[in-house]
Amino acid sequence: MYVVTNRIKMKPGFAERMAPNFTKPGPLQEMKGFVKVETVITQSLTDYDELSVNMYWEDLESFQAWKESDIFKQAHHRPEPKPGEEPKESPMISSEIIIGKVATTVEAISNK
Repeated sequence: MYVVTNRIKMKPGFAERMAPNFTKPGPLQEMKGFVKVETVITQSLTDYDELSVNMYWEDLESFQAWKESDIFKQAHHRPEPKPGEEPKESPMISSEIIIGKVATTVEAISNK
């Protein structure tokens, strides 16, 4: 299994508001090889917010297929401003993609 993390630096106050956008139910859930997505907000930062979007994939080929899909393009499309309207400023400062292969895991023991 692979974890693809998009580590996003945002203007202060935006991580809490943006996090739910990455975990809305939708067609991503039906992609071959997709396992789950979770968002993590780094604590104790003052100059900016940091939101990590962790996507779990069975294999890298499935992740690549998603990146090249119409679903990906639609999810990352920014709407054009209406005539006479100023473009909305992005809250994003920077973004870094980190790909890791899960090496080992351990799960809790149920005490039921």
